[in-house]
Amino acid sequence: MLYVREGCHLCEQFLMDLSLEIGPAADRLVIVDVDDDPDLAIRYGLRVPVLTVNADVLCEGVLDPERLRAAIRL
Repeated sequence: MLYVREGCHLCEQFLMDLSLEIGPAADRLVIVDVDDDPDLAIRYGLRVPVLTVNADVLCEGVLDPERLRAAIRL
């Protein structure tokens, strides 16, 4: 799951980088705008983008390709 905020340039860059890494699997990515849910807005604040895998934070702010690849192999 990728937590983002509309108009966030870091979120847009993160999504582009992530899409390049995961290719066609990007279609299965769940993208959540934190501002659509007050609890998420409080939880993530200005920390977006945040990529989670199985509810664990994998990357925050910028994509870590090595960590992503390791998580996908699990």
